[in-house]
Amino acid sequence: MGSAALHIARTGLDAQDTRMRVISNNLANVNTTAFKKDRASFQTLAYQVVTAPGAASTAETKYATGLNLGTGVRTQGTQRIETQGSLQTTGNGLDMAIDGNGFFQIQLPGGSLGYTRAGNFSRSAEGQLVTSEGYQVMPGVTIPEGAISVTVGSDGTVSAQMPNQTDLTQIGQVQIASFPNPAGLQAVGDNYLIETPASGAVALGNAGVDGRGTIRQGMLEGSNVNVVEELVDMIETQRAYEVNSKMISATDEMLKYVNQNI
Repeated sequence: MGSAALHIARTGLDAQDTRMRVISNNLANVNTTAFKKDRASFQTLAYQVVTAPGAASTAETKYATGLNLGTGVRTQGTQRIETQGSLQTTGNGLDMAIDGNGFFQIQLPGGSLGYTRAGNFSRSAEGQLVTSEGYQVMPGVTIPEGAISVTVGSDGTVSAQMPNQTDLTQIGQVQIASFPNPAGLQAVGDNYLIETPASGAVALGNAGVDGRGTIRQGMLEGSNVNVVEELVDMIETQRAYEVNSKMISATDEMLKYVNQNI
């Protein structure tokens, strides 16, 4: 019985260690552009059924509750919280934020597609609209050489003002990607997500259409991490870890007493 209690307490330590790791990652990315915090979820391990509810206790009566013994806890998974962060004005004409649902589509190395809400874009030497790593925003937008200014409409229409011209010239369209289950996208680092069977197939379209958010030029989305909430969760996790540690110490003392006195 004592070894079972030690095992159960150990699973509790593992679970709280995982939760603390998730909280640590959230706090580490409190200033990361468009970062979405994670939340750890847990579930019970299999129960040992000693006496099933409703089993016969005598020839004429049945157990009302039965006897089930739990075997601990395990991490079920981590869930990304998709609430929008605050929009922050940068003054950079190529910075973009999505006000609402959706993602920017980026061509990653090797030709694969990634998705991000971090819109800190810039102009490459070839005039293409790219991320800070130089990955092209898809569908491609090419800014003409010598353009005086670039304007991005709320629907993603990109226009440029050329020298000696009063009217703006449309040069491209920034589109927004949406998914049936955005929480099912897989994070791969560098603010990028990739499509998975759980996320469903991507649907690319103009901003502000079919539930997609609108684009805000000259702004970036901040992290949705609330430092106060994370600190409270950290204290709660620390206390739970301490309780499980005390359970191991108490069980060890009980086993020591049995070995020395019985």
